[in-house]
Amino acid sequence: MRRLTAFLMCAALVACPHPSEGPDGGEDGGPPDGGEDAGDDAGFDGSPGEGQRILQGLKPDVVLMQEFKVGTSSEVDRRAFVDSTFGAEFCFHIEAGGGIPNGVVTRWPILDAGQWADPQVSNRGFAWAQIDVPGPKDLWAVSIHLLTTGSQRNAEAQALVANINQFIPAGDLLVIGGDLNSSTRTEAAVVTLGQVVRVAGPHPVDRGNNSNTNAGRTQPYDWVLPDPDLYALQVPVWVGDAGYDAGLVFDSRVFTPLSDVAPAELGDSAAVNMQHMAVVKDFLLP
Repeated sequence: MRRLTAFLMCAALVACPHPSEGPDGGEDGGPPDGGEDAGDDAGFDGSPGEGQRILQGLKPDVVLMQEFKVGTSSEVDRRAFVDSTFGAEFCFHIEAGGGIPNGVVTRWPILDAGQWADPQVSNRGFAWAQIDVPGPKDLWAVSIHLLTTGSQRNAEAQALVANINQFIPAGDLLVIGGDLNSSTRTEAAVVTLGQVVRVAGPHPVDRGNNSNTNAGRTQPYDWVLPDPDLYALQVPVWVGDAGYDAGLVFDSRVFTPLSDVAPAELGDSAAVNMQHMAVVKDFLLP
């Protein structure tokens, strides 16, 4: 059995081996809506920093990243960031052409990767990677970043569900993760995603039992969503001596002892532009 830590970090690429274009056959796109999200959530700049320390401390196996910008976004900067944060053995995929792209980082080989267009926004799409995880089934990891405009998020979710149903084999494992910008856990976009992944609670929490994930800890923006097959393999997240049955929302301001997630520091989750908390779920692969 092998533990898979699926981790969401809303921030800031990917490569190993160089994936092919995949079934989407093109770059992300869609008409601009005049209200595109912008800005860095974690502020990665190629040097050790707050978001990077959190990533290092939580030691994920698969990472779903948003606003995945590192240094100059050159292949050299991206590879250096992945090497220093996770290890030289990790593979990564970042969608092409997006101003604030989504991406996937993984301990295991990427068999194929690409992106599907987001019909509501032009500066990012839905980044996906087919990962050769241990066991008989592949894992499809999809990193998403929905709009802040609630009326358009359901259209994005509908487009994503259509692509998943068309391109991902029903027998494989699936995880969707990212910034849904969701104001509630029952809004239309969440319900739509529930057609292909589990959206019902219980939800990940911090040590104070707070499941909200924005900087102010008042909104459920960020999600790691497994399909039913992967959900059946979910196990508690253990960090040091503390267990989280439904998963962990990591907030360095309230997590103790921080020595269990070294090198993370107390103020990391309160860094400038750190608009989201990390969300972690564990799954035990056969």
